[in-house]
Amino acid sequence: MSYPKKREFQISEVANGIIDPVLARRAGISTALLGSWDEIAGEDFADCTRPEKIAWPRRDEGTGSGGGHQAGVLTIACEGARALFLTHAQGELIARINGFFGFPAVRQIRIVQKPVSQTFKHPRKPPPLKGEAAKRLETMMEGIESEALKKAVTRLGTAVLQQKRKV
Repeated sequence: MSYPKKREFQISEVANGIIDPVLARRAGISTALLGSWDEIAGEDFADCTRPEKIAWPRRDEGTGSGGGHQAGVLTIACEGARALFLTHAQGELIARINGFFGFPAVRQIRIVQKPVSQTFKHPRKPPPLKGEAAKRLETMMEGIESEALKKAVTRLGTAVLQQKRKV
């Protein structure tokens, strides 16, 4: 009896398989659009914009429109004053989005002003060690020859041996 070969999956394949149907149902977009947004928006707007949803028009059975595909309205979140510049570049952005999809998927862009980028606070550097702790760290590093390793161990040792702050 032979067993079928098991295929290895990347976590992104599994995640996209789970997330894509939810995004398509809720927002009308795919993870491919979200993942490629930096290239689509370009360097001018990649850091300050994010696609939110595509609103597709409802298909009415009674109208004689032929039942073909109708382009939707893409809602884009944009930060502050950059929305004005995005308004002026709408035509180019719509062309890039439709080029990405390979068909005229978007006919209009709706811009919503809201914060897009998450502010990330870099942790402060700990102050250098003093007194007994500095001597103890020096004796621990005596056998290390590599300068890069010494710097890394110094950073780690400084953070570990630092006196805890009282809150």
